[in-house]
Amino acid sequence: MSKRDYYEVLGVSKNTPKEDLKKAYRKLAMKYHPDRNPDDEAASEKFKELSEAYEILSDDQKRQAYDQFGHEGVNPSFSNAQGAAEGFSDIFGDIFSDIFGGSSRSGGSRSQRGSDLSYSVEVSLEDAVKGTSINLDIPSSERCSGKWQQCSHCNGAGVVRMQQGFFSMQQTCPHCRGEGETHDPNCSICHGAGFIKKNKTLAVKIPEGVDTGDRIRLSGEGDAGKHGNGDLYIQVDVQRHKIFERDGKHLYCEVPINYADAALGGDIEVPTLDGKVKIKIPESTQSHKLFRLNGKGIKPLRGGSKGDILVRVLVEIPVKLNKEQAMLLKKFKESISESENTPMKNTWLKSAKEFLKGF
Repeated sequence: MSKRDYYEVLGVSKNTPKEDLKKAYRKLAMKYHPDRNPDDEAASEKFKELSEAYEILSDDQKRQAYDQFGHEGVNPSFSNAQGAAEGFSDIFGDIFSDIFGGSSRSGGSRSQRGSDLSYSVEVSLEDAVKGTSINLDIPSSERCSGKWQQCSHCNGAGVVRMQQGFFSMQQTCPHCRGEGETHDPNCSICHGAGFIKKNKTLAVKIPEGVDTGDRIRLSGEGDAGKHGNGDLYIQVDVQRHKIFERDGKHLYCEVPINYADAALGGDIEVPTLDGKVKIKIPESTQSHKLFRLNGKGIKPLRGGSKGDILVRVLVEIPVKLNKEQAMLLKKFKESISESENTPMKNTWLKSAKEFLKGF
């Protein structure tokens, strides 16, 4: 796991709201995504670090554990966020019980459910916008059906108590890892591991409107445990599109138009995710002018009005002119009045002359 501060990785403060966390992650993820940085190992590592940080901070429970205990609070070897908090509570609870004679917690298994699993999946922009269903082969584990027996070290409690002078402390039993029982080491099925690795195929529904960084939770589809399975989290990564760039619920695209259409006006066809539409280009349109197609964008995953498509036109200067075209363009140039036909250039020239008077 990353040792850098997760908030520093995402470039946000500790009090940043979840929605702003998502925006920060999306912006950096697009910058360092492997598709945009092929064969760049540093960018790939940066993308993994960003995904790890967002996975923790976008989950309320994990974020709370991280804020309280740092990286140890979300380290699997430190149990889980809930387990970490319970571990501290148990220690201080036992100390105060021994000092003041209060009652301690009743005995019983301390075992946890199976571990949560995380799996990343790439989807096209079209599938992210309209939703789809995909089949995934997920590696997981299941509890072995072979012989189990009560742990002799903790007598099935799942925890062991240690006395250190005046203080009494308890911790998860290292022999059964809190399960309260151990598996037959000579088991022919799992060879003593207690769990069997397997692949399972799951049908996963990708809801419409998902974006990079969104997670889909499949309850009970994680690793097996004595007291139930963990959950499976599907992290979505929307692939880069050839035409559109996404910003939340809006889409952007750039459309080249020829010099004559920009000057004289006309109709052009632009793509949307539902097919082509026509845009009327008024005369004297300048390069980089934005046109808005209302309601042609994305329906947000969490509700709200549909976004728009913003079309930026780029005026393309003609190339490889033949003699006749060059002659016509030269005549056209000679006919232009800077004061009437090129007001932007005329204004700029006046400003430049004023500026240069001081030299």
